Amino acid sequence: MKKLWNFCWDMYRKYEEGINYLIFGFLAFVLNYVLYYLFSSTLRMHYMVATALSWVLTVVFAYWTNRTFVFKSKNKDAQSLGKEFASFISARIATEVLELALMFAMVTLAGINEYFSKFVCQVLVIVANYFLSKLWIFKEKK
Repeated sequence: MKKLWNFCWDMYRKYEEGINYLIFGFLAFVLNYVLYYLFSSTLRMHYMVATALSWVLTVVFAYWTNRTFVFKSKNKDAQSLGKEFASFISARIATEVLELALMFAMVTLAGINEYFSKFVCQVLVIVANYFLSKLWIFKEKK
């Protein structure tokens, strides 16, 4: 059992960033989807408003988890934090525009179920967000 534990721990440490991104990306996905459902079904908001509002709340969660647990940003001073946060928000706005456009195309134009469409969009957005975060926002300084 100890060998299995050591193997698993070694694999985690080797792929820690990717595994943590999957864990916190999944949690952000769940939060986004639950908030969307709450706003859309319970509060009867239009699907576009529900998409945008759930996004805003999820982005705050995502910035904190990505910065703290996934990419372990070392930025501490106000200027670096401001630049990092602005980059994060810019990237997330770009992927939210993508999500809104895809939701419109899938739901309004193609007539696909909004909850299925939301799921598909979230998968695409999570992948895009990882690469934007890794290559642009939280890249290691040389």
